Amino acid sequence: MIDKLEFLLALAREKHFGRAADACGVTQPTLSAGVKQMEETFGVLLVNRGSRFQSFTAEGERVLDWARRIVGDTRAMRQEVHALKHGLAGRLRLAAIPTALAMVETLTTPFRARHPEVQFTILSRTSIEILTQLDNLEIDAGLTYLDNEPLGRVTAIPLYTERYRLLVATDAPLGDRTSVTWAEVAKVPLCLLTPDMQNRRIIEQLLRDTGADPHITLESDSMILLYSHVRTGRWASVMPARLASTLGLMDSKMLRAIPIVEPEATHTIGLVAPAREPMTPLTAALVMEARRVAPLLSD
Repeated sequence: MIDKLEFLLALAREKHFGRAADACGVTQPTLSAGVKQMEETFGVLLVNRGSRFQSFTAEGERVLDWARRIVGDTRAMRQEVHALKHGLAGRLRLAAIPTALAMVETLTTPFRARHPEVQFTILSRTSIEILTQLDNLEIDAGLTYLDNEPLGRVTAIPLYTERYRLLVATDAPLGDRTSVTWAEVAKVPLCLLTPDMQNRRIIEQLLRDTGADPHITLESDSMILLYSHVRTGRWASVMPARLASTLGLMDSKMLRAIPIVEPEATHTIGLVAPAREPMTPLTAALVMEARRVAPLLSD
């Protein structure tokens, strides 16, 4: 039964029978037969399909909810039994919003010092993708905003407060200022993250609240690309202060990270994990680490 529930989870992620089968390491006929057997067991149609996957039925959505719980609990049980015999080991799958990627090491470095047999996979994702992948058991935890958009049912541990800086070349307009207003920022050519990123939605709202029409001339899902364009002196960007500090931009001779005031906006970044008891041992240990380092990161 567990393998068939895994088939459903893969189908929910991939929205395609062939890709779901590849993700599960089986042939497409095997996956299709497994889903069909579940439908026969429950006596209801779980998946709407024609020549390809279309959607889950209402009954299929409910079975999918149970599949997430059962598969999650099964994984937690297996990890716990393994940890009791061999100690904490395995791979932690984390996702972080782009502006928080540089802060992940504040968790992973002390975590691995305590648990040297643990390995990590770290992905850059939007805040919406992080919550979706948590639900679908694709990741174990995420680093994202906690206070701007609904999180749903998760365990959340606040880590630090995000404040904003105008990133600009020293010889560019506003480059000689000790602080700037959001109204002034709205008038310079900006390169920002793409609109699917919550950071972009936050910044664009702050700019529009000034009554101005933001001058956004370039967008990307890569912080490195934004940084490289700011270095030309033809663009500016808005970056969290902690990220600018971590990247060494506060002391750069070529760039300046200038505080943005009026108003000084803040948002909370933290760890989110499934609200499941018991958690898998790896996730529980990460949550414990987050609670341990949070006071060190707070302002």
